[in-house]
Amino acid sequence: MKHYNIPIFISHFGCPNSCVFCNQKKINGRETDVTMEDLRNTIEMYLETLPKNSKKEVAFFGGTFTGISMGLQKEYLETAYEYIKKGEIDGIRLSTRPDCINYEIVEQLKKYGVTTVELGVQSLDEEVLIATERYYPVRVVEEACKILKEYGIKLGIQLMVGLPKSTFDSDYETAKKVLEMKPDMVRIYPTLVIKNTKMEQMFYQKEYSPLSLEEAIERTKKIMALLESNGINIIRVGLQPSEDLREDGVVLGGPFHPAFRELVETEIYHNFFKKIIEKEKELNIIANEKSISKLVGIKKANKLRLKEYFNIKIDNSIEQENLIVNGKKYSRLDVLRGELS
Repeated sequence: MKHYNIPIFISHFGCPNSCVFCNQKKINGRETDVTMEDLRNTIEMYLETLPKNSKKEVAFFGGTFTGISMGLQKEYLETAYEYIKKGEIDGIRLSTRPDCINYEIVEQLKKYGVTTVELGVQSLDEEVLIATERYYPVRVVEEACKILKEYGIKLGIQLMVGLPKSTFDSDYETAKKVLEMKPDMVRIYPTLVIKNTKMEQMFYQKEYSPLSLEEAIERTKKIMALLESNGINIIRVGLQPSEDLREDGVVLGGPFHPAFRELVETEIYHNFFKKIIEKEKELNIIANEKSISKLVGIKKANKLRLKEYFNIKIDNSIEQENLIVNGKKYSRLDVLRGELS
């Protein structure tokens, strides 16, 4: 059954931190700008257009939901829960900080039908967390994950590669620690320099240098391979190319690309094919037609780079995640393990 989110963007003006990469407004005396009427109107607008026979969840994004006062959290949750009781939506998901999770909060989330909580972990290197002004000890993240799992709420973790003070190794070590926390899903974002953030000042004062696109792909593909090969669902790689990000002067630096995941996938398969060519001096591929674009690469990059060897045929009897190269069958797991060897 197809899944749809009904997005509710909560601008959390009362966020306890001003992380260097964040440009959320700080408005004293206001927690957020979404009223209960706004919430109902948004839900009902989406319900009019989404297919009846589909899974639908209200998704509170854009802020630190559980950093809002308990009373206001309850109001939002109760309002959304009305639609769960009527059978019009199937659950609620939200994003928050690891240090804004405790038993009292999670008890309330569970009571009102929250199915998934995504934690903006970003990094598990404490030096990086200090440099980004997002500091919390790693044990706080571990405790938040433990509590959510105890209550049977699905756990998502959001990671950022290329933050201040991070290195290739520290980002990869973070991914290894994330595996130990056993999340159900992960999002991976390359760090961008956004207008009206402290990172903008750091960038112009040469205190921070963002990753190039190539560097971001290199870091991300190894992290993605590690997590996915261990059964973690990677639900997003790269930022959603919203209209805001595409406006001139919003992204000031860093590896922004509207098809970042496709770039990473292209390099994963390029590396896999190159290793086969080095050993076997040929590359005869048979795959399902639904896999072809991924194997050929974005803008046919793999076909162009490996053109003297690259031969591909379609056979839809082959499962989408598998392929045959030079007569040997390979799984998606085989491809990913190539990044880790």
